[in-house]
Amino acid sequence: MENEFYRHYKDRVVPALRERHKYKNVHQIPRIEKVVVNTSIGSQPDVKQALDEAKAELALITGQQPAETRSKKSIANFKLRKDQLIGAKVTLRGDRMYEFLERLIKAALPRIRDFRGVSPRSFDGHGNYTLGVPDQTIFPEVELDKIKRNIGFDVTIVTSARTDEEAKSLLSEMGMPFADRAKKLATASPSEGGPAGREQAA
Repeated sequence: MENEFYRHYKDRVVPALRERHKYKNVHQIPRIEKVVVNTSIGSQPDVKQALDEAKAELALITGQQPAETRSKKSIANFKLRKDQLIGAKVTLRGDRMYEFLERLIKAALPRIRDFRGVSPRSFDGHGNYTLGVPDQTIFPEVELDKIKRNIGFDVTIVTSARTDEEAKSLLSEMGMPFADRAKKLATASPSEGGPAGREQAA
């Protein structure tokens, strides 16, 4: 059964991007290739326990078992040794990727207190976007009374877009609430949906 969010991409996002950027070939239209969710246990004193908890939270949020990450080199100032366990990550593709993105955009981000949209400046210059999530409590599947420690993580969305502008168009059409887009909605006149825009941005 085809994922609903992927169907949205095919049926609505692709035609919108083709019209906006005048793509001549369907293979030019940007797509999301993978989503990487990673977290660092930092300088936690109980490294093994912290890592186990981080892996459990990532598995719950993404539906996939995380891989452990290790430092690539030693950094004396941070008391970091080469090959030291420093965190965990999950790489999502296909249906799980679309399911995660749908939950992130539609359910998790709106739960952030005083949310005003995500930064439009977090692209890497190659069409990929990284979003920082302060803690796991924004995901509805996380049970608050079972949380032992707050775990922040980064979500990197890797796209096939050639430019950041094209990648932003792709993510905007997928529903990513960029802050500058929210401001435009908030300042729109009533005839253009101003009050509704203010409610959505809030």
